[in-house]
This record gives sequence, structure tokens and C-alpha cells, in this order.
Amino acid sequence: MKISDMRRDYESSGLRRSDLHADPLVQFETWFDEAHSAGVADANALALASVGPDGQPGLRTVLLKDVSNGGFVFFTNYDSNKGRALQAHPQATMLFHWRELNRQVIVEGRVQQVSEAESAAYFSSRPRGSQLSAWASRQSAEIDSRDTLEQQLADVSARFGDGPIPLPPFWGGFRLMPERIEFWQGRPNRLHDRLAYQRSDNHWVVHRLQP
Repeated sequence: MKISDMRRDYESSGLRRSDLHADPLVQFETWFDEAHSAGVADANALALASVGPDGQPGLRTVLLKDVSNGGFVFFTNYDSNKGRALQAHPQATMLFHWRELNRQVIVEGRVQQVSEAESAAYFSSRPRGSQLSAWASRQSAEIDSRDTLEQQLADVSARFGDGPIPLPPFWGGFRLMPERIEFWQGRPNRLHDRLAYQRSDNHWVVHRLQP
């Protein structure tokens, strides 16, 4: 099959302005709960776009870990490509794609590091293997072989033994504080519903966009 011939139609009941909650974060949580209940695999997975110190756009998949204090939280190595990019240019865009529901959500805004206490609380909740891997991997740095990576893991495992594993000083969370959130619902004949919240002073204004 030719790539240009690949297509499918979208069947849904649509999205009306009257369906939306006044607060886009509440609306997001409603859609997120529906995606999770529908069995969407990795419903908290999102594509995160940023701009590096050299102006080059970057994109990768990360996992949403919280919606709190007015923003969307994820965690990473601060010395990774995305960590350095977000510190150099603290703006980012998130894209959630829930194919099974013919839905997408786009979140745009500024990012800020979460507190060390918040990062430590989440880090302590991770499986021990994930904690060790955070210490072992210099995320985004070149490495000569898989064997070297495995040795780095063995070294940190020996270092911490059976004791508690502290928060790495180079690891923690970012919170994206939204300025714009768009809810996209697939509709037949590509006449999709697009409703976007835009922050205006201390409130949100909703606009319907053409597909």
C-alpha cells in the first residue's frame, strides 16, 4: 500500500462548546480519565517539544506524572538534551494522542523546575531498578557499548547496596504551566472539532478553530 493511500475516517459524537468545563485542566483530567477507562495504552504518554540552546527543535516521548498546582509535571535528567533545552529556553509544547478515542490535546506554555522536595517524593515512589538506572545513566551522553552501561549500573548497585537510594542532584521534575490548551476531536470527512483555551490575564477564553 502507498503511504498516500493510508487513511481512516473518524466517527465520534463531536465536541461542543457546551461540553467543556470552564477550567481546561479539569477538562483535561476528564478526558484523561476517559482515555484510561477506555483502555488506552500508556494514556499518560506525550510528545514533548522543546528548542535547544542552538535553536534546533527537539521532540521526544515522556510520561505525565501529575497535574497539580496549575501545571503538567514530568521528570527527567536535568543534564539530558531535553533538560538542557528546557533550562535554556523554558517554553515547551505537549501533545497527547489518544487514538482509540480519536482525540488529541495540545498544551503550550512555560516550564519551571519543581521543588527538590517534590522531586524527592516522586523519586522515592519509583521502583528500585528505576532509581538505580537514574543514577547509572548519563542520559543523552554518548557511550561506547551496552556493556559499559551495564557496568555503570552494577557500580551504582554496589555503591548503594541494600540501603535507600537518594535523589540524584541532576534529576528532577519540570512543570509546564499552560498558556494555551487545545482539545481536538476527530470527526467524519476531516471536519474535526478544535476548541482552544487561551489564557487572558487571570481567566481562560475559548475559541473554536477551523479544522
